[in-house]
Amino acid sequence: MEQARAGEYDAFVAARWSVLFHLARLLTGGDRHRAEDLLQESLVKLWFVWPKVVDEAPEAYVRKVLARAAARSARRRWWGERPVEELPEVAAAGDVSATVAERSRLEAALAQLTPRQRAAVVLRYYQDLSDRQVAETLGCPIGTARSHAARGVARLRRLLADVIEPVG
Repeated sequence: MEQARAGEYDAFVAARWSVLFHLARLLTGGDRHRAEDLLQESLVKLWFVWPKVVDEAPEAYVRKVLARAAARSARRRWWGERPVEELPEVAAAGDVSATVAERSRLEAALAQLTPRQRAAVVLRYYQDLSDRQVAETLGCPIGTARSHAARGVARLRRLLADVIEPVG
């Protein structure tokens, strides 16, 4: 039984890792390392409740844990990082600079939102969850979730409009 449980869990993690990691990265404002830590913490919590949620909605459970952990993490002053003497090597890639620049702009703008606004915007518009699902994930009333999302989108529009320069 334990073997089957582990196999189902491993298959879920393998299938959903990239989507969940991208969600975690958006929730942390683009910080890849915090996103990895956040996702690992959430997947550990999922492991302990796996038998209860496997037949229901394991991804919804992980989304809820991610959103709540990101909000908690944003309130911390220190995440345990220590400076190192040498930086790791950066992998060379093809010319995807426009895509990277656009993603970086969006992540920087998301990082300027409050943690609750960022979570509401990411869950509502990136994950395409309904207002009810966003409210359940954040543990707040529907009106509050809508308010966080609306204020977050309005702030993103202001932040991103300042960066865009008219052509011509």
